[in-house]
Amino acid sequence: MAQPIRIGHHFIWTAYGAWLSNDPRGGGSHSIRTDILAELGELHYGRKTIQPAGQVVREFYDQAADLLKHPTLSFDQHQRELIGKAFATAIEEQRYTCYACAIMPDHVHAVIRKHKDTAEEMIDNLKAASRNRLIQTGLRAVTHPTWTDGSGWKVFLDHPDEVRRTIRYVEQNPTKERLPAQSWPFVKLYDGWPLHPGHSPNSPYARLLRAAGRYP
Repeated sequence: MAQPIRIGHHFIWTAYGAWLSNDPRGGGSHSIRTDILAELGELHYGRKTIQPAGQVVREFYDQAADLLKHPTLSFDQHQRELIGKAFATAIEEQRYTCYACAIMPDHVHAVIRKHKDTAEEMIDNLKAASRNRLIQTGLRAVTHPTWTDGSGWKVFLDHPDEVRRTIRYVEQNPTKERLPAQSWPFVKLYDGWPLHPGHSPNSPYARLLRAAGRYP
């Protein structure tokens, strides 16, 4: 069966120290960077099917806090607003199309339309812009990492229904954590692209979806 064309991404990345490579929930790393952290537990690539209890995760990070090279720092409301402004600049400069974004105290969610840049390049650009903004405003030391190394998690989206479902999930993240709902000026309303009103039913994407029995 023909594979649908990727139309967007759900990006997730974490603040420094918020999700270590050997996190008991599993992770996106293939190696543990230091022997000291390796003592906390084994590496498991990918999210574990059976997730550990919250107490297990909290105990893991209580131990890790004393072993990390830098203290873990969360983003307060002011810092989250600065990160959002940095994202806005990067998104405008790179001409990305963002359909949803949640900037949390220790991680970020973003839904972004496919682009000539790779997923990794888009994440790196957003991470660099926000890191630089926090450093320039004196809220992070140059020597203190802002984000976890690597490009985080990348979920590829290949149908408008998946995009809409992910947008709802991202929009609900702040309120689930008892934070105010977020509204960022760089976020655009999703119009169903590439099945937006007026699209060609004979486009390569529409033909692939039709072959897969997923059109319209």
